[in-house]
Amino acid sequence: MKPIQVGLLGIGTVGSGTFKVLQRNQEEIRRRAGREIRISMVADLDTARARSVVGGAAEVVSDARAVIANPEIDIVVELIGGYGIAKALVLEAIAAGKHVVTANKALLAVHGSEIFAAASAKGVIVAFEAAVAGGIPIIKALREGLTANRIEWVAGIINGTTNFILSEMRAKGLDFAAALKQAQALGYAEADPTFDIEGIDAAHKATIMSAIAFGIPVQFAKAHVEGITALQAADIRYAEQLGYRIKLLGITKRRDDLKPAAGESGASGRSGASGASGGAGGIELRVHPTLVPTQRLIANVEGAMNAVVVHGDAVGTTLYYGKGAGSEPTASAVVADLVDITRLHTADPDHRVPHLAFQPGSMADTPILPIADVVTAFYLRLVVADKAGVLARITGILADNDISIDAVLQRESAEGENQTDLIILTHDTVEGRMNQALAQMQALPTVLAPIVRIRKEELS
Repeated sequence: MKPIQVGLLGIGTVGSGTFKVLQRNQEEIRRRAGREIRISMVADLDTARARSVVGGAAEVVSDARAVIANPEIDIVVELIGGYGIAKALVLEAIAAGKHVVTANKALLAVHGSEIFAAASAKGVIVAFEAAVAGGIPIIKALREGLTANRIEWVAGIINGTTNFILSEMRAKGLDFAAALKQAQALGYAEADPTFDIEGIDAAHKATIMSAIAFGIPVQFAKAHVEGITALQAADIRYAEQLGYRIKLLGITKRRDDLKPAAGESGASGRSGASGASGGAGGIELRVHPTLVPTQRLIANVEGAMNAVVVHGDAVGTTLYYGKGAGSEPTASAVVADLVDITRLHTADPDHRVPHLAFQPGSMADTPILPIADVVTAFYLRLVVADKAGVLARITGILADNDISIDAVLQRESAEGENQTDLIILTHDTVEGRMNQALAQMQALPTVLAPIVRIRKEELS
């Protein structure tokens, strides 16, 4: 049978890994796919580097559009990244009748609806396993393996850079700046780490998982996003004393009922405003530092590793763990997509697995909830005057706002004499209500510094 011809756009870290894995495991892959999969054309501006990787095994060009225009190419693999030229090339490949494989989570999180609609209209596949969690097959698990379930929530460590930084802060007592510098020295963080440390990369991935889990359009602009730059070593230490670890999590939850928020949101970060306050329910989509009980498996995921927990009504809670980045782990997912497309190459488009798991005509318009309507528990740290009655006043404000307390810890403050660190864990409450309580507590003359607020999830 004639080999499937693949055109590779970009042969950097993931592209070179894809070429090497496909070459090394060619026989095994052919046995699985039913025919040979061959990278026959590579486009990269650095043609010398590209030729050093592929040798004489593939034609190397500098113009990506030459790959798309080649009638012999069946599948285009886009590994360029970003929103700009990558979007144009993907849409041109679809228009030319080519199947597409991409690892570009940013592109799909922002423009996925347009891209998937174009692919459906043209009868081609856009595969993107490598876009989320590197070598972990979480897209296939959500889209196919768990298809019998009504998925209730997904929570994941989906950015290795931030997980490495938080692991170093906890293990070595480093502050954020020192841990970031170490991550950069070891190659885990880019020279400009903004997308990672501000939570944007994780939000791209959470947006894609949310769409597949709940059958809704990709809506990155409505995600609430907070990074780890404001985290302090003291809070990581106190969380540990209380039996928790702090992880940057991407969280998406189905909410069938919604308590009305109290007051205005007042939350930091990007927050989507769906106007779904009170009664209708919706989908929570958020990325932020989160306290997780140390007995949860995901709390013990350290270093640059990734992990995703999915809870379905039939299967219960499942965990997916592995390398979330790197040349060959990500290439593993790219090649798996190539095999899937090869198997389905001649199949009736109506009988293929839908891009976002649900049939296009059955997608829901369930709103993404604004952060003020999110329900979660909280960790609070207040630097307060060491005086009688301070704790009573603060707990009274929480009670007045119908927020119940789970635990209280008092420690000598490093901020100065006659001060104490007051750490409070709450039970679940609506975020808008917590915002109102925080404003009242911050106004007290005995509260001597900005209050630290970190969300807490039991993931049980």
